[in-house]
Amino acid sequence: MNAECFPVTVVPGHSRLYLDYCAGEGSTRRWYPAGARDRSWYHSARRQDAEARNTLADILEKQNSAPELKASLEKLRQGAGAVVTGQQVGLFGGPLFTPFKAATAIALADAASQVGQVHVPVFWLASEDHDFAEVNHVTFPARRELKTLTYASAPETAVRVGGVVLDESVAPLLDAAWELLGYSDAMEWLSAAYRPGNTLAGAFAEFYSKVFASRGLLVLDAAGREVHALGAPVLRAAIERADELHAALEERNRELVAAGYHAQVAVAERGSLLFLIDAETGARNALRRSASSATEPGGLWQAGREKYSTEELLGILTSEPERISPSALLRPLFQDQILPTSAYIGGPAEIAYFAQSQVLYERILGRVTPVLPRLSATLVEPAIDQLLAQHELTIETVFGSTEQELAQRLAARAMPVEGKKLLSVAGNALDAELTKLTEYMAAMDEGLGSSAETSARKMRYQMNRLRRMAANFELQKEESLARHAQAITQALYPHRGLQERLIGAAYFLARYGEPLIDKVIEEAAGGCPGHKLIHL
Repeated sequence: MNAECFPVTVVPGHSRLYLDYCAGEGSTRRWYPAGARDRSWYHSARRQDAEARNTLADILEKQNSAPELKASLEKLRQGAGAVVTGQQVGLFGGPLFTPFKAATAIALADAASQVGQVHVPVFWLASEDHDFAEVNHVTFPARRELKTLTYASAPETAVRVGGVVLDESVAPLLDAAWELLGYSDAMEWLSAAYRPGNTLAGAFAEFYSKVFASRGLLVLDAAGREVHALGAPVLRAAIERADELHAALEERNRELVAAGYHAQVAVAERGSLLFLIDAETGARNALRRSASSATEPGGLWQAGREKYSTEELLGILTSEPERISPSALLRPLFQDQILPTSAYIGGPAEIAYFAQSQVLYERILGRVTPVLPRLSATLVEPAIDQLLAQHELTIETVFGSTEQELAQRLAARAMPVEGKKLLSVAGNALDAELTKLTEYMAAMDEGLGSSAETSARKMRYQMNRLRRMAANFELQKEESLARHAQAITQALYPHRGLQERLIGAAYFLARYGEPLIDKVIEEAAGGCPGHKLIHL
């Protein structure tokens, strides 16, 4: 296995804010305490008191029972810092960028431990999210198509997805996964974890605990009462200072827009940073603020149809802290209240909305955690590598082309030399003569020159049409070229999106196993600030 490094700009679709952050643009420095390649945090670890450290370690020990993880747990008890990452829990391990996040946390925790202070990697399960449709499916390559497996037993209400209990309908999906992925250790772990009766969060945690156990990765599901009690100070601040924090976020959004960026997370007019879990149904309802009045000078909170005073909400936080859940903007602070976080590893969207969370960090925690980019990579299997070499294609070309455009490019390249030469000579001659003619006619009369330019554009269009006709003829003659274009596109840029965001991680883990895990950790530790092409 070997890898190539490309600038982050090779990847389509990134926000301008993320690109400027990666480039270290001065305009973004005010919102980020560290640049994309900053490593000053290697030499500092946030200190927790002994009671908090031991409570956290006890919780993690219950959730991480593998013998290989005892060393990481002991390091935490002794005051180690944490390199944290996280992701929504999903079916069969979710998309490929999930292990990329874990690999980056592992790589940077190891690097910090070697040259600075001791750190351990922690994977935070975003099990309290409630958008089931985002996580109930996974996509695997299946010969000439992509096969999506969907767990259709959706909960009746918008409950936290991590608590969804898998029923017997997961069994045929596992059978399909066995057929698609074949036998491997990774498939054994997947089958054991995603069993009927287990929760989605439990299955996700079990799978990745097995994948990364020997690398010291600790997995934390923070949905329970014990963990929420540790994070309660942040939740309390979000309740007691709701109006202040809301105004600060609105001001930050205005700053972002004025600087030419956009706010990644919308701030609703009467919204808050919290959700309330219904005690009876388990539904996760957004908490909204109502204006103060003569009878309620402090205003009220509304979740679904129910209304609460600030005192009632604080009472719930004290007695049932697990019922109050942080929003996307508050979650980083919540986890950093619980964990001794030295750095957080995020994807492009997370890093973009960190510019908003930063204002909350300053007001609630009085510090700002460095946020660093995860490994971004495209994995190239041997058969696809051969096609890229055969057709002399670069990743820039693949990312910049539709499947049809790529097929036409292959066909044009496959055209006999004589045909290419004739088209080139004719095109160059036509262009040169038209240029001289239009300049002459423009010198005679401006209107005549304008008409000549219009006619010349039509002639050039027809010349390009001849080129396309010749390429399409070659394409029809060589059906294999269309298949090659389809295979390349499906493997590297499926559905006009990044491989890492669509293809299930289990596919690659099943096919390439331990060597792939070692490789992605190695590449995550490397100095490439952009996107990597990893040849398998």
